[in-house]
Amino acid sequence: MAAENKTDRALDLETEGNIVKIADIEKAQKAGRTSGEKVSEIIAVFCGSMTFVYVHIFWFAAWIVINSVFTQFQFDPFPYTFLTLVVSLEAIFLSTFILISQNHETQLTERRNHLDLQINLLSEQENTKMIELLQLIAIKVGVPEDDVDTKALLEPMEPGKIVDQITDAIEDAPKKATG
Repeated sequence: MAAENKTDRALDLETEGNIVKIADIEKAQKAGRTSGEKVSEIIAVFCGSMTFVYVHIFWFAAWIVINSVFTQFQFDPFPYTFLTLVVSLEAIFLSTFILISQNHETQLTERRNHLDLQINLLSEQENTKMIELLQLIAIKVGVPEDDVDTKALLEPMEPGKIVDQITDAIEDAPKKATG
């Protein structure tokens, strides 16, 4: 039981170290943003909140009430043309800020995907090396080496070939579905 706890703790420490490294990468990436990207992200976060919805509900209700009920303060009579203009301009700017924020997130996601790919390729190379070593041990102890699956796993992985296979499978899927 004590050995299991030590193993669990060692794994926890390793995981914690990896999390800290990834968090540091994320912090460095966020620190490198321009002031425009920072403002865009703040606006996008606010626009994606219920506070934004409540502000707009209050704003539209107040606008309509002032211009319909309190006619002495009326500045935009029905059909609220000025309100339409303001909302249209707001939509243009908000969509731009959101697109800037999404572009930033896309760059971050692409970086993460590239990191994942590099780690996966390295893992594949490490696994191939382990299979090679195990095969050498097997030969040394007299185990026959005629396993076709092992020979296939020892072949170098070609990412381009795998991409071609995925592309072919995706292109063939609609053909198979329609018969």
